[in-house]
Amino acid sequence: MSPDAPSLLFKNAMLVNEGRQWNSDLLIKNGRIEKIAEGIQTREAVREIDAGGKILMPGVIDVHVHFREPGLTHKADMATESRAAVAGGTTSYMEMPNTKPPVLTQELLEDKYRRAAGQSVANYSFYMGVSNDNVEEVLRVNEKKDRVCGLKIYMGSSTGNMLVDNSHALAQIFAGVEVLIATHCESEAVIHANKAKYPDVHDVRMHPVIRDVAACYESTALAIALAEKHHSRLHIAHVTTAKETELFNNTAPLSEKQITAEVCTHHLHFTADDYDRLGTKIQCNPAIKEGMNKEGLWQALLSDRIDLIATDHAPHTAEEKQRPYPSSPSGLPLVQHSLLMMMHYVKEGRISLERMVEKMCHAPATCYRLRERGFLREGYYADLVLLNPDKPYTINRQNLYYKCGWSPLEGFTSPATVEQTLVNGRMAYENGIVANPSKGMRLLFDR
Repeated sequence: MSPDAPSLLFKNAMLVNEGRQWNSDLLIKNGRIEKIAEGIQTREAVREIDAGGKILMPGVIDVHVHFREPGLTHKADMATESRAAVAGGTTSYMEMPNTKPPVLTQELLEDKYRRAAGQSVANYSFYMGVSNDNVEEVLRVNEKKDRVCGLKIYMGSSTGNMLVDNSHALAQIFAGVEVLIATHCESEAVIHANKAKYPDVHDVRMHPVIRDVAACYESTALAIALAEKHHSRLHIAHVTTAKETELFNNTAPLSEKQITAEVCTHHLHFTADDYDRLGTKIQCNPAIKEGMNKEGLWQALLSDRIDLIATDHAPHTAEEKQRPYPSSPSGLPLVQHSLLMMMHYVKEGRISLERMVEKMCHAPATCYRLRERGFLREGYYADLVLLNPDKPYTINRQNLYYKCGWSPLEGFTSPATVEQTLVNGRMAYENGIVANPSKGMRLLFDR
């Protein structure tokens, strides 16, 4: 509960929730949605906001971000990146363990929660990290399965030294863990073989050749086989290839799926052709690949073989990204702009507004069994976004909240603008200003 949160009444809003749009009022009390109905009247002292028919939707839930704290705070930190999140309509995030040091003990995991409690404007949860030799420590996460979003296993190296390639360790974890397992899937053996074929590569356009379709498919197939053998709850992060989507099904409701998948906004937006224009700015792992893969990802998303949209927000400084390939680091900042990017595709007719809300708000909550968030429902936390669909917004250096100070989307114009973001019933962002102090909460899960 948030008993000190002010009461707010949205009038004349276009609510978008659970597959439909309708005009309604929405009353917030004590940090939660008190009532959804037309013509709400109250005698209490409330701030009344005339939405004027603008979109009122649940806040975006991003299940895949890297906020770089501790140890890499020259790139980003929880304060700056959570501010960027709410400026873009993201009210809750789940952050990865490849910080410095990597989160390989329960003590380091809880240290992240302590840091976030004092800094984060948005709601938060953190993944427990896995290595080849911390299995006993990993299994302790079962004791707090309602308070930790899941495990993250790097089945293929990425940013940070957390590669897990020991088959015995993988089997123990898949068999023994009671929380969701999220995997980064790229085959280290395939990547090394490709590097051997091209030993003197200095062109970022070769990045999707080194980290190719085979590397992704082989590793994803292995993760799925382990989950099926041990009956584990598996979530495949940042799927990038059309071929991988053949491994997922759409025959069961999301709430009943054992194996789920996400796609990231940049893999729906960019293709390998964009390396000519943006170079290492869009270098990431897994790599952005040829256009046929982008089309396959869109088809899988709309057919429910891919379940949700995330960002893999992973900032580096501009100086780091300007290093010559392959010494340039992989990752790009996106958490401030995921909703704006997807509104571009809503306007283009690629995805409906209701489906976008499903994939960015409802599905993350359902997939992770998030408690009382992700929907406009009476009694749920008031994590909301007021979106003006008719006010274009151009991304530029002056309106970035990222600590790294750059974006591969500079110059891109979205047809919509985020005007207000509420977190736990409090105004976290309003017309270009992020509120202080920080009021994010630790996310809880029904498991």
